[in-house]
Amino acid sequence: MFGVNTYVVSDPETREAMIIDPGMVTDAEEESIASYIDSNNLSVRHIVNTHLHLDHSFGNGRASRRWQLTPAANPADLPLGRQLPQQARMFGIPGNFEAVEQIIPLDSATRLSLGHEVITVIETPGHTPGGISLYAPESGILFSGDTLFNGGIGRTDLPGGNHSQLIDSIRNRIIKLPPATIVYPGHGPATTIGAEESTNPYF
Repeated sequence: MFGVNTYVVSDPETREAMIIDPGMVTDAEEESIASYIDSNNLSVRHIVNTHLHLDHSFGNGRASRRWQLTPAANPADLPLGRQLPQQARMFGIPGNFEAVEQIIPLDSATRLSLGHEVITVIETPGHTPGGISLYAPESGILFSGDTLFNGGIGRTDLPGGNHSQLIDSIRNRIIKLPPATIVYPGHGPATTIGAEESTNPYF
């Protein structure tokens, strides 16, 4: 509905998988994710939200029931998750949407294992109070949610947004990663840390 990127990340040897930002709203969208997971013999170990805006957590209930897992997110965003139906009304979206009531808490001390890879949680508030990015150093990959985009940054005009905090998160926690790091954002195409450091007009 919002063109959100939902990622299924997996370890090629163990077939352990993580779903990042389940945004599926319809049965067809849920089945497309499930079909990919089943056809690749993946075992879902984690469901993670980079933040709890509605587009990134529409599918939390579906994913949680299907794979029998509690989604994980930063607790600072739980108020947003609990207000998901109100978020939908704010955008004029009709329908009955599930609030996010339960999460596994994530913060900068959290390490998530996915097969042989250890994924680091980087707290990157600004777009939302509890925004996080997920960094896989061995693979050189960052899932940036709505913190950093190809040529842009997350909006900060929604409730809980803070522009100066977002810029600080990017400058002090994201751009310092190796330039070759591939960045997979919450919307739009991938980029690299080096490309954004050189060309992104916001910093």
